[in-house]
Amino acid sequence: MMRSALLSLPLLALVAGCDLAPAYKQPHPATPSQWPTGEAYPAATDQPAGLPWRTMIADTHMRAVIERALAANQNLAATVANVAAARAQYRVQRSAQLPTLTGDAGATLARGITQSQTDTSSYNVNAGISSFEIDLFGRLKNLTRQAFEQYLATEAGMRSARITLIAETANAYLTLASDRDLLTIARDTVASGNRSLELTRTLFNAGLAAASDVSNAETIVAQAQSDAAQYTTYVAQDRNALELLVGGPVQDEDLPQSLATLDPAIAITPAGLSSTVLLQRPDVLQAEHQLKGANASIGAARAAFFPTITLTSALGVASTALSSLFTGGALSFTAAPQASLPILGGTNRGNLAYAKAERDYYLATYRYTVQTAFREVADGLARRGTIDRQRAAQARLVAASATSYRLADAQYRVGTDTYLNALTAQRTLYSARQSQVATVLTDLQNRISLYEYIGSDAGR
Repeated sequence: MMRSALLSLPLLALVAGCDLAPAYKQPHPATPSQWPTGEAYPAATDQPAGLPWRTMIADTHMRAVIERALAANQNLAATVANVAAARAQYRVQRSAQLPTLTGDAGATLARGITQSQTDTSSYNVNAGISSFEIDLFGRLKNLTRQAFEQYLATEAGMRSARITLIAETANAYLTLASDRDLLTIARDTVASGNRSLELTRTLFNAGLAAASDVSNAETIVAQAQSDAAQYTTYVAQDRNALELLVGGPVQDEDLPQSLATLDPAIAITPAGLSSTVLLQRPDVLQAEHQLKGANASIGAARAAFFPTITLTSALGVASTALSSLFTGGALSFTAAPQASLPILGGTNRGNLAYAKAERDYYLATYRYTVQTAFREVADGLARRGTIDRQRAAQARLVAASATSYRLADAQYRVGTDTYLNALTAQRTLYSARQSQVATVLTDLQNRISLYEYIGSDAGR
């Protein structure tokens, strides 16, 4: 009978109690179901949303740098450690739903030293359940659920961090390439400016050019030299930023040569037809798991108003003789159930109010996260829909400026036009080439941003 009673104790852990947590329903995202349309936006496509980053980026050197960042970036390593910590906390909380089995053995020996005292000895071996809470009202179950949702939230946060790191590394790589292009343009302008300056000084010494022409020629050279020094600094700083993301030095052969080499190697990530893809974005999933965890916390706070039932039991043997310790007559059984009920619930009421406020906070956070994700993709699509036209116009501007400068410079050299016109044309070409680099950079970074904003790749 006693053995049957002891064997039935672990079954109490399986008794399904009440669940006082509110029924969870996924909130309405409060965003349009379709992407915006209009003159600024590209035509809708029925391609599946999202793109794996290794498919998006075809350049082998850029891929290698991103792979290194995923393997050695310290911020990502810290995020991975947080996931491991959350998983361990969930396991600790889950273990509270299961009984803890304990065992002990002991012996007491006493030897008499007078005739009135006798030698005594006792032996005991016990095994039992120590302070097991019977979860009739779901307090432990909801605390476990809250810990589990927190673990899932940190895991989703890690996937979001991976996507962000991929995008940051790619953008740093593109920025380095653009500054290298700008440095090349500045050095080209210094070289062409020096040729014009040398000619102008020769003409001035021969009495065929004014002193103002020499000064004007010096301005474009000085400006380009200043820009070259600045872009040299930028290139060095860009490399430092890239190596910080990568977590170590980047070899020269893995550095980008120019934007032109990367332009055909970065694909455009499709956004799909429906904005519901955003519900699978890692940061949105993270916000939803936090909301679910807060919902479970309400159940745990409500359960605190009801009695807490704990059970301590032991089955063992005791004897004054070691040889008869495990005989039938030595068997003993104890059980000590205990129930406690809060009389004054001020603390519990405060905890319940706090849990409800936390749920409202995470509900608002979830909705705002979805709305922010929609805005980011919409902004990216607005840029996507106009960038090709801007690039084409910028290319025409550079071509026209180059022609204008070539003609003005030739006319100046044969003495049929003033140096001022040649100088103006040279400055226009210099500015147009710089703007073209900025436009190409915007295009390539927009492709990376769409990958990041859609977020369906999950960092794979």
